Amino acid sequence: MLYLVVDGFFGDTGKGKVISYLAIADKPYIVVRGGVGPNAGHTVVIDGNEYKLRQIPSGFVYERSRLLIGPGVLVNPKVFLSEVELTNTYDRVFLDYNCGIIEDIHIERERGDRYLKKKIGSTASGCGAAQSDRALRKLKLAKEIEELEKYLTDVPLEVNSALDNDEYVLVEGTQGTFLSLYHGTYPYVTSKDIIASAILSDVGVGPKKVDEIVLVFKSYVTRVGGGPLENEMSEEEAAEKNMVEIATVTGRKRRVAPFNFRYAKRAVMLNTPTQIAITKLDVIYRDTYNVKEFSKLPMEAKRFIENIEETLKIPVTIISTGPDAKSTIDRRKELGFD
Repeated sequence: MLYLVVDGFFGDTGKGKVISYLAIADKPYIVVRGGVGPNAGHTVVIDGNEYKLRQIPSGFVYERSRLLIGPGVLVNPKVFLSEVELTNTYDRVFLDYNCGIIEDIHIERERGDRYLKKKIGSTASGCGAAQSDRALRKLKLAKEIEELEKYLTDVPLEVNSALDNDEYVLVEGTQGTFLSLYHGTYPYVTSKDIIASAILSDVGVGPKKVDEIVLVFKSYVTRVGGGPLENEMSEEEAAEKNMVEIATVTGRKRRVAPFNFRYAKRAVMLNTPTQIAITKLDVIYRDTYNVKEFSKLPMEAKRFIENIEETLKIPVTIISTGPDAKSTIDRRKELGFD
């Protein structure tokens, strides 16, 4: 069984929450991360403990899972090793031999690039510069870095072998559909493609092995940095609605807009999800906080979910009602998903 989780908006939709819940609920044999690299942050809250992660898969919360980082992902050894320590995953986290390596020079190049910093709103984490060097075939790879030697493995081989043995694999995407280099709001995008098919490529899995694609939408839309955002609210309006958020990586305030069906329909077209997850329902309907059964949601919140299902023609199976991984409504069984 392969579950793939990707973001339907501009990142920041709460994928880390959804992935951590699925890891606890489904107990995957492997959790493997695709995406760009340490420019994307996932926040995981479990039993009151908060983890802000940029490299280690969010599914680390299931203590028996093997944690992998695919060859398409960039790795900053300093960030990676600090998160191994933070999550105490020394004996079960591994990265592919062919992961590209971010060095200090890449970060310095981006910090000194006025276009990236001022116009695009780059995180200046070195990912774009490293991707550029990889395209020119001069980027160092993980297999060349001595301090990473004990963490190296063949990720595509491990993942495909697990699937061939009927093991459960949870694949975790990063960023969001409209930050894709090819499908996003160019030039206000990240440095590579990050829709569902690209994440599969990052970890080395063919599309025929995918069982479920979960597309994550937040109950409203946010983005960080430059670029268009339809129906953007003022900071004052966002504050009144309790929608002010701080980005995990940059510490900047996120820009805010209401849920956008035009964006959502295109994200469905690009990612072909079998399921939808909705996060932060408790922000727009505050009396839904920590509710764990769909039947106990207030009618207005139920209508919001049902409208999404009717408009997008995809079932909403996972609903987040609070930051903790366990504050989740799981409708998969009642909707016919095993």
